[in-house]
Amino acid sequence: MSIGNSPEDARPSTEDDRPSIGDDLPSIGRSLQQGRIDAGLTVDEVSTSTRVRVPIVQAIEQDDFSRCGGDVYARGHIRTLARAVGLDPAPLVAQYDDEHGGRPAPTPAAPLFEAERIRPEPRRPNWTAAMVAAIVAVVGFAGFTLFNGGDGANSGKQVAGPAPAKTTPKPTPTQPAAPPPAPSESAIAAVPQDKVTVKLSAVDDKSWISAKSANGKLLFDGLLLAGESKTFQDDERLDLILGNAGAIELYVNGKKVEDKFEPGQVERLSYSKGDPEAG
Repeated sequence: MSIGNSPEDARPSTEDDRPSIGDDLPSIGRSLQQGRIDAGLTVDEVSTSTRVRVPIVQAIEQDDFSRCGGDVYARGHIRTLARAVGLDPAPLVAQYDDEHGGRPAPTPAAPLFEAERIRPEPRRPNWTAAMVAAIVAVVGFAGFTLFNGGDGANSGKQVAGPAPAKTTPKPTPTQPAAPPPAPSESAIAAVPQDKVTVKLSAVDDKSWISAKSANGKLLFDGLLLAGESKTFQDDERLDLILGNAGAIELYVNGKKVEDKFEPGQVERLSYSKGDPEAG
């Protein structure tokens, strides 16, 4: 008889052997994993529906939140995964806050990135109004010159008898100004059909965003402040990450995306030519 660990003691632990947090309350990762199994979903299917990468889904189910990029993003991933597998996200987010020192600051990721100051889009000159003003000025000057020239010619002559009746020159009719074009629904409503165009606008709060082209080239990585906008374009596809998706108004190929994102929610999005099918 040998002394030492038996083969059963040396075998690696499985997911079912992972300890729970507390006596009755399972860990966050265990709850999400069990919810996914009960819903009959695989990790790949959850990743596809939530746009959360497979390694991050697997790490969260192992209660490893180090790959999330911070507490704000970890809470957003927990909320997104819980909804995908049919669980109520509020208790899981509260459990995360209890286990990690309370609710995090609203935008902890901001110090990690140097914000790019985005210049506001320049306002285009109103050429229609300028043209109408120029026409009115020319017509007014011509009428004034005609009226004064007739008075000067008659004032130098002494005419015997009754003075001829003075005729008042008729004002030259002016054509009505063309009405200004009605503003379009979107600043990028007219977009090229052979490209994919995405416009992001921070409505009432700031949001960290990242944008890449189809070949993986980084187009932008920084903070979009409230009231600022950013437009990206590529021949095939644009990949986006929105750090605070609830603050972003999104237009894709000239159409407004009506998805309701929540404040603090992290969204990974990809769009190509023809998206979205319904704007």
